[in-house]
Amino acid sequence: MTAYIQGHNVNLTFRPPNRGPVRALQGFDIEVEEGEFLSIVGPSGCGKSTFLNILLGLIKPDSGDIMIHGKPISGPGTDRAMVFQEFGLLPWRTAQHNIELGLELKKVPADKRRAVADRLINLVGLAGFESHYPHELSGGMKQRVGLARALATDPEVLLMDEPFAALDAQTRDLMQAELLRVWREARKTVLFVTHQIDEAIYLSDRVMVMSKRPGHAKKIFAIPLPRPRGYEMRVTPLFNELKLEIWNTLKDEITV
Repeated sequence: MTAYIQGHNVNLTFRPPNRGPVRALQGFDIEVEEGEFLSIVGPSGCGKSTFLNILLGLIKPDSGDIMIHGKPISGPGTDRAMVFQEFGLLPWRTAQHNIELGLELKKVPADKRRAVADRLINLVGLAGFESHYPHELSGGMKQRVGLARALATDPEVLLMDEPFAALDAQTRDLMQAELLRVWREARKTVLFVTHQIDEAIYLSDRVMVMSKRPGHAKKIFAIPLPRPRGYEMRVTPLFNELKLEIWNTLKDEITV
């Protein structure tokens, strides 16, 4: 059976002016099943975010095959959406109107935009904050708006680039649990980039460890933890065994 997302021998070299070439990805392979939650960890600069941008259609690799549902990626599309580390909300728009932005750009009628936004506001736990502006929201609330905005166009694939990195530890833990709840209900295919091994294990069906630059998949770990997952799972022997095994695979790729 063909995987939902396939990447084979993906290579990319950046050639900035007045500098030598930078090989970002070399021989990068990946397969993701439909509805799967895959996290990617790796050292800084290894090409994690670059690969998400290739999937999003913003960057074209030099060579290699990258396909979704058997179709080559030729550019951005409504089947994919990104949630960034920076909230990226428009400060002059309310939470609801930020969520509606993608639909507005697609010329969806106002009543249908409102219905979608209302449903997603409830899904991400923002009922009562529809009319609040970004400066009136906490960091966790802003990221909920960002998640709802990404889901508004009903993408098949959700790409998440360190979405909780700017949050404090307690809010981050809460947002991880919220993301799992939303994922169970929306059943999107998720690729999640993070530097946190704990976060990757807690959220994912599988965790990919990338090598240092030029990045490629060094090893992929299946996460055989039952779902749904509660916070207490983080202190189980299996969780800690997985954490140690992933760290031992990752540490040799990190340079300080």
